[in-house]
Amino acid sequence: MAVDISVVIPVYRAQHTLRELYQRLVQSLSEIAPSFEIIFVEDNGGDNSWELISEIAAKDKRVRGIRLSRNFGQHAATICGFEHARGDWVATLDDDLEQPPEYLSDLYSKAQEGYDLVYGIYPARTHKSWRNVTSEVARWLFNKAIPSLNHAYTSYRLIRGGIARGLTKFDSPYPFVDGYLSWLTNRYATVDVDHGERAHGTSNYNFRKLLTHTINIFVTFSDLPLRLASWVGLLFFLLGIGWFSAIVLGRH
Repeated sequence: MAVDISVVIPVYRAQHTLRELYQRLVQSLSEIAPSFEIIFVEDNGGDNSWELISEIAAKDKRVRGIRLSRNFGQHAATICGFEHARGDWVATLDDDLEQPPEYLSDLYSKAQEGYDLVYGIYPARTHKSWRNVTSEVARWLFNKAIPSLNHAYTSYRLIRGGIARGLTKFDSPYPFVDGYLSWLTNRYATVDVDHGERAHGTSNYNFRKLLTHTINIFVTFSDLPLRLASWVGLLFFLLGIGWFSAIVLGRH
C-alpha cells in the first residue's frame, strides 16, 4: 500500500542518535503527511544500531529496518532503501542529526510547486575546514564528470517516488545517488536549511574515504580518463613513429 512520504536513512554507527532521530522524524512527518514510513538501512557498522532499529520497529509499524550483510557505503544503502520505499515521495537524510528533520516540511512544500527533486542545502556548514575544502573539490570534480550535475546538492533530499525507485535500475560498482538523479530529472529546487552540530562522535567520512569516493565516482561517471588515455596512447605512438623514422633515416 502506497504512503505519502517514505524516509530512507542509511545507518552507520548511529546508536547514540537513532532514538532522538526517530522521535523528531515522527513529530515532523505527522505535521505534513497523513501516512508515512521510516526505513532504516543498517550498513553493517558493528555497533548496537540494528538492535535499536529492531526495538523501534517492533513498537511502531511505520518503521522498517533493513540490515546489509556487509558495509556497502552510504549511496548503496540509500538505493537499497529506495527499492523498498512505497511513498509517493521519498526523503533521505543522514543519521547524525546534522540535518534537522524539522525542515522536511519546507522541502515538501517546495516540491508541491511542481518539482521532482528538492535539496536541503546549507548556507553555512559546521564541518571542519578540511572537510569543507575537500567537499568543494569533490563537487567541482563531480560537476566535470557529470555535466548535468551543475547545481548544489546534499544528502538531504525529497524525491518523487517513481524517480527514486528508478535509481535501482542503475548498475555500477560505485553508485552515486545525485549523479543518477541528474540523469533522470532537471526539475529540481533547493531550500536553505540549518546545518546542525554533530551530537556524538565524529564523521564516518575521513580524508581517505572522501578521496577514495571522489576518485571512484570520477572514474566511473566521467569519460575524461578514457580520453586522457587515448591522447597519451596517441602521443606515444607518434613518438615511436618519430624515433623509428630517425633510426631509418640515420642509416642512409
